[in-house]
Amino acid sequence: MNDTNSRIAFIGGGNMAGAIIGGLIKQGLAPGQVAVVEPFAPARERLKQQFGVDAQEHAGPALASAALVVWAVKPQTFKEAAAQARAHVQQALHLSVAAGIRSDSIAAWLGTERIVRSMPNTPALVGKGMTALYARPAVSVVDKARVEQVIATTGEHLWVAQEQHLDAVTALSGSGPAYVFYFLEAMTQAGTEMGLDAQQARRLAVGTFAGAAELARASEEPLQTLRERVTSKGGTTYAAITAMDDAQVKDAFVRALHAACRRAQELGDEFGR
Repeated sequence: MNDTNSRIAFIGGGNMAGAIIGGLIKQGLAPGQVAVVEPFAPARERLKQQFGVDAQEHAGPALASAALVVWAVKPQTFKEAAAQARAHVQQALHLSVAAGIRSDSIAAWLGTERIVRSMPNTPALVGKGMTALYARPAVSVVDKARVEQVIATTGEHLWVAQEQHLDAVTALSGSGPAYVFYFLEAMTQAGTEMGLDAQQARRLAVGTFAGAAELARASEEPLQTLRERVTSKGGTTYAAITAMDDAQVKDAFVRALHAACRRAQELGDEFGR
């Protein structure tokens, strides 16, 4: 990955950028092939110390040598960042990991159609991410392969054919880790209330989530079947599921994801002008 076509620039140097940079360097990309634009001085220093990459406060002519530009900025700052970098990056392929900002807006701000939008999630920080990708028609097969090579450093990926599906992805997997942590909090709290210490309860909860997820991954059976196999009528699991059904937990959870999807749409409207 050390040829000139592998030079990558990151606009934004936060956690997601750091996860991708770390993965690329582990794959063999030389730190000198990476440039970062990050206005926050402590973040720049952290990237320099951790990975040995070049991190600058402002976009400049050095970006022109990047074959790929990864946009890892907050939605509300994307337009301003694009205005600063536009003159230097129009020949590059662009990969956005910014939530909500639609590719029409990005194309207008940057003056190029070679744009891939993605929706990663925070398990990318430990190489276990789930990222959905959408490519505009001008993105070539070679471009897609380059994006896949970058995203593979953070975990799994899948392509969606319609950009609007990224709002659903945002609600499901982009925000999804928070839902898992939410349930883990509840399981840990219940464990301590039932007499376990906090460390025991957390270990049991996290291990159970991880194991159940692996079981679901390994099985081709419907999730309902997997659940019912654990739920003997009149048993302990049945008591728990019945209590959750009586409280309409599943319905509330589904409504919550729809709320997240609507908010993703609103972000595109709000910050994509």
